[in-house]
Amino acid sequence: MTAATDDTLMSAYAAGDASAFEQLYARHHAGLYRFIRRLLGPGLAAQTDEVFQDTWLRVVQARAKWQPQGASFRTWLYTLANHRVIDLWRRSGREVSLDLDDEAAPWEPDAGHAVAWQYWPAPAGAAPHGEELAFWRSAGMRLLQCLDELPLPQRSTFLLHHDDGLPLDDVARALEVGFETAKTRLRYAMSKLRTCMGAYLAPLQGGTK
Repeated sequence: MTAATDDTLMSAYAAGDASAFEQLYARHHAGLYRFIRRLLGPGLAAQTDEVFQDTWLRVVQARAKWQPQGASFRTWLYTLANHRVIDLWRRSGREVSLDLDDEAAPWEPDAGHAVAWQYWPAPAGAAPHGEELAFWRSAGMRLLQCLDELPLPQRSTFLLHHDDGLPLDDVARALEVGFETAKTRLRYAMSKLRTCMGAYLAPLQGGTK
């Protein structure tokens, strides 16, 4: 039997079917929690549970008036979470520039940092081991640190597209920006992450080539 879509489940929940909400929660709680935690970063990590619970509370409160209006339930869910994260950032005194880099010329990494990226060991079909395993563990930890250094708009764009798998047009809807703005933010995020990762991991190249 084909599983009910998110939109069908949300409509059923709005009509009073509590089990429909349970199915929605089971589908999306892990991805949503991960998104919120990584978007908040280490400085606000202690607030992850609060934002996560408040996001679902807003789903509950909006159930009676919810209607799919061009965006999927999942996109709408991440929109709610993103709004809550922005509110928390601002309350904590952090600067949140939502139009950062949107109109700027494409950002490019300097040549020295870009070179290191191309010499990383390619992930093999089998599980890595030995020096390769150490390399990819280091790469994974550094990637999280590099993500924390991105401006919030670029970080949210990257996470929604690459970590949560939303198409770029859905990312734009979730962040309530134009498609070209989302595309620009993603390009900046990718370039900055490549520079950050390449600069950090370059000393490891000797044992992995």
